[in-house]
Amino acid sequence: MLKQVTHQDMSNAIRALSMDAVEAANSGHPGLPLGMADVATVLFTKFLKFDASDPQWPDRDRFVLSGGHGSMLLYSLLYLLGYKDMTLDEIKSFRQLGSKTAGHPEYGHADGIETTTGPLGQGLANAVGMALAEKLLSKKFNNIVDHKTYVMAGDGDLMEGISQEAITLAGHLKLNKLVLLFDDNNISIDGPTSKTDSTDQSKRFMASGWNVIKIDGHDERQITNALEAANNSNLPTLICCKTIIGFGSPNKQGTSGVHGAPLGNNEYELTRVNLKIEYASFQVPSPIIDKWREAGIRGLNKRKEWLLKFDSLSKNEKNLFNQHTNKNINSSVYEDLYKLKVKYIKSPQDIATRKSSEITLEVINDSCEITLGGSADLTGSNNTKTDNIKSIDITDFGGRYIHYGIREHAMGAIMNGISLHGGFIPYGGTFLIFSDYCRPSIRLAALMQQQVIYVLTHDSIGLGEDGPTHQPVEHLASLRAIPNAYVYRPASVIETIECWELILKNKSSPGLIALSRQNLKEFRVDDINSPETNMCDKGIYPIMSNSERPDYSIFASGSEVEIAIDVYQELLGLKKTVCVYSVPCLDLFYEQTQTFKNEIINKSKTNIVIEAGISQGWDRIIKDNGIFIGMSSFGASGPYKSLYKKFNITKDYIIQKINDSN
Repeated sequence: MLKQVTHQDMSNAIRALSMDAVEAANSGHPGLPLGMADVATVLFTKFLKFDASDPQWPDRDRFVLSGGHGSMLLYSLLYLLGYKDMTLDEIKSFRQLGSKTAGHPEYGHADGIETTTGPLGQGLANAVGMALAEKLLSKKFNNIVDHKTYVMAGDGDLMEGISQEAITLAGHLKLNKLVLLFDDNNISIDGPTSKTDSTDQSKRFMASGWNVIKIDGHDERQITNALEAANNSNLPTLICCKTIIGFGSPNKQGTSGVHGAPLGNNEYELTRVNLKIEYASFQVPSPIIDKWREAGIRGLNKRKEWLLKFDSLSKNEKNLFNQHTNKNINSSVYEDLYKLKVKYIKSPQDIATRKSSEITLEVINDSCEITLGGSADLTGSNNTKTDNIKSIDITDFGGRYIHYGIREHAMGAIMNGISLHGGFIPYGGTFLIFSDYCRPSIRLAALMQQQVIYVLTHDSIGLGEDGPTHQPVEHLASLRAIPNAYVYRPASVIETIECWELILKNKSSPGLIALSRQNLKEFRVDDINSPETNMCDKGIYPIMSNSERPDYSIFASGSEVEIAIDVYQELLGLKKTVCVYSVPCLDLFYEQTQTFKNEIINKSKTNIVIEAGISQGWDRIIKDNGIFIGMSSFGASGPYKSLYKKFNITKDYIIQKINDSN
């Protein structure tokens, strides 16, 4: 019987459960949980501010396991600390279908999982976003927002390029409530990191504006002292925890062999003996669990103190805080967007949709305090900073606009962290072509059902002279392929307003709005009698038709809608029956009922699709006998009108194709 539970007993409980689960699943990564158990034990029992009985407490510290492959470390902690939905049965079901204990931590599966991690470096950048959100909220609500963000990351996280983007921005902004616990074990899958990397991480972080502390990651006292020092720093802190991967495994510790495979029955038993774990598999003794459960409610009194502070706020302050925390948009935003739409229906303007987006954002940002803008060094091109919001810098965190610098990859992951933290709906701008750099973060936002908004300008060959390196061809199709991500490509001012409205109303998906550099004609001039109707809400709608069952149906998005309208006018003169559809969101259209889709797709004998991108994704509309007018190659450098002619995206070419098909 244990007389007194020691630090070693508690950290070995993490190791035991992690080994047990990996062996039972015959799959997983025991190396990180074995190596970082000591650090995690000190952090969760002495420093992390949380209350397992109220996992969503807004002022809790955030913990991010960036090395998501070591998920059993987190699951073991959640069970031991007493999170209600992390049961022993869930631990036993590690990596099994339907369990909360997925191979990598998945946001929404269980309380205490702050973000989905696994793609290395993403969690680190998420943590920067969380720390930034806290900094901004503490400026606004300084008496009830004061918490830290801790992120655990390994050599692999720090090798990924996204880490450089994230840590330099964090250092520049002096995010002093951010602490990175570096699992410094010098091992990756291929073996010692000396095979691939000679970086002095300490110097790298110091050069990026971080406080750096080096410790033995298996020494309780050193871990404690380092965390105390980090909490008193005016800079973000890197704690280099020198650890042994697979700590305790006699024959595998310190090698890549313990990273991503079960120990095996013989080594499993030897490790338990070596660590002096004398209890059976999945049977952590009650005294140890009790000690962990005490740690789980250690923050209860702090949470009660926080509730008293919250209760002392005025009604307006409470409402504003809840609005931020829950990311609730005022109904007045939609009323103001309606008024804006009426204005431009009455006085149509032919302008670029990137400018239309800026006009719309001006209204949104004026009516709503929870939008948080930004751009990856393309503010003047993306039109993402409106006159009614200030920029954020190290002297003033009262603004609502982030200059991300040339850091598209980190911008996406930081926006995910901001959204996950709560408090703001983030939007960030770049060129559509550079969505390639954001794609991993966009995919994770879709997977986590986060409302993260991308303003993607310069959406086609229509950007002109910058040439094929900057002209997106496959990007609309590529982004539309991501489940639960919605790509909008408005064709006018009115459509831009409507697309922004739909993006704001979708609380569980990323929204991506692709915008033109060139001016586009306004065609929604007949909507004055029904401006309250959002015509884009099904992703498609007819804009012109001269027959219930036309010979031709023309489908177009964005800048190509005006070409479709010109074709329509020409075909009328040729006595053809035609219907023209604007398709601002193909993703939304494909979500409609099969009856609705069939009625549109099968209405005419021949479907024609016009989009200055590749045809992928339009196949269900084009069918076997349809005509696609768009791109099948890279673009070229030149004035945009010349490019449309060169690549046969013109009225005359389309008329010729129609005549040839008869």
